[in-house]
Amino acid sequence: MSTVSDLERRLSRALDRIAKLTEALPANAQHASGAADQDALRKELEAERAKSAQLAERVSALRQRQESAFATLERRVARMTEQLDLQSLEMLRLKKANTKLIEANRQLREGHEAQVIEPSTINRSLVAELEALRAERAAEAAEMEDVLGELKPLISQEEANG
Repeated sequence: MSTVSDLERRLSRALDRIAKLTEALPANAQHASGAADQDALRKELEAERAKSAQLAERVSALRQRQESAFATLERRVARMTEQLDLQSLEMLRLKKANTKLIEANRQLREGHEAQVIEPSTINRSLVAELEALRAERAAEAAEMEDVLGELKPLISQEEANG
């Protein structure tokens, strides 16, 4: 971006110098210097205008590339943020399920030691284990989505290259 700004500043200064020089010349000096000097100045002015147009095109192209790259990065950040949020939710679910499973197993252990195991304790234990397995499956699915999300652009790029 600094290159573009530098080019714009240089171009602006050059055009200002040309304008000042043409204004500073007295009317008599312009007529006295002859048509040859005027033609030379016109050619220089046209050359500077051509350079100015080229620089303006380059600046425009640089800005377009920069905006395109920025938009691409914004999309990637948004997609990664969504993936991170999904993974965080799945990890929280997995943590809760594992906490329930640990508690259910503790109750089963205590019931076994006391030689009194209630059917509701067994059911809670099985439900907790099932929830833990589902949460683990969802976390794995979220991770797989992340991997696929990263591979899709590569696959599309390979297909485009043929």
